[in-house]
Amino acid sequence: MDWTAYVDGYCERLAPGLWGEPFNDVTNLAFLVAAGLVWWRANGQRHGRLLAGLIGLVFVASTVFHLVATRWGAVADSSAIAVFLLYYAAMFPRMFFGVPMRWSWLAAPAFAGLTVATAAFGGGLYLPALIGLAVFTVALAVARDPYWAHFAVAGAIFALSLAFRQVDEVVCDVFPTGTHFLWHLLNAVVLYVVSNAMIAKTAHSPEDERAVSSD
Repeated sequence: MDWTAYVDGYCERLAPGLWGEPFNDVTNLAFLVAAGLVWWRANGQRHGRLLAGLIGLVFVASTVFHLVATRWGAVADSSAIAVFLLYYAAMFPRMFFGVPMRWSWLAAPAFAGLTVATAAFGGGLYLPALIGLAVFTVALAVARDPYWAHFAVAGAIFALSLAFRQVDEVVCDVFPTGTHFLWHLLNAVVLYVVSNAMIAKTAHSPEDERAVSSD
């Protein structure tokens, strides 16, 4: 496999070159803003700072991919997103339901399995992420945890974001810039909302933060 092969997967990109997707590149700054806000909201909380670092990794990987437009850049972009999703899935049962860490981490391979199962339908990482947000929302609503609303909002925003991603190349004739840049902007909001929810939940139950490394 040629890892340096050119990737033209977006309406905005017309040819190879570092500045072939200016809107897609500049709007990646939304991830950097989200990372900064999450770091600030963490207020020294180790777990929150790690979430901020993972969002920062998404910013770097996505920016590089939309600059170089190569196969290795695409893998780096997807890998950064996957790391955030797997980490969040692993920590969700612990932080919101007090599940011991020795069991909570199993949510990560469960999410990976869901990703493989939906791959045949072209879902990639994104359909499982949408399903995950729906599951989190329902689970918290059933438990009467007020944080369910955070995930309901995040799920609605992500569904809209996914729609913009899907129609990017469809609208090229009428909107040459495409809509992928909206995917960046809305996803940055989603990452902030879910990270802020976990930080706030942990702040109300500080023993969960300490227990992460001791279970």
